[in-house]
Amino acid sequence: MWQVFEKAVLGMALLRIMSGSIEVFAALMMLKVNQVEKAMMINGSLALVGPLVLILTTSIGLVGIADKVSFTKIMWILLGVAFILIGVKSR
Repeated sequence: MWQVFEKAVLGMALLRIMSGSIEVFAALMMLKVNQVEKAMMINGSLALVGPLVLILTTSIGLVGIADKVSFTKIMWILLGVAFILIGVKSR
């Protein structure tokens, strides 16, 4: 079954599944601690996971299409990811 999928797509999907699992686990932890302060700490730690997963999945995707896409288009994609990260950066 795993041979049906392209390696880059499989890697990207597995990272997203892992990221989603971490999000669900964090939500369950928030319910377990049942305190706003601790829930905020858990939520804050998720702020590290999201951008990291975005960068990793984009990197895997870019490696997967590097031979099919021009260098200029790859640079535009990286610039777009940088803009997303700058746009969601909290102060």
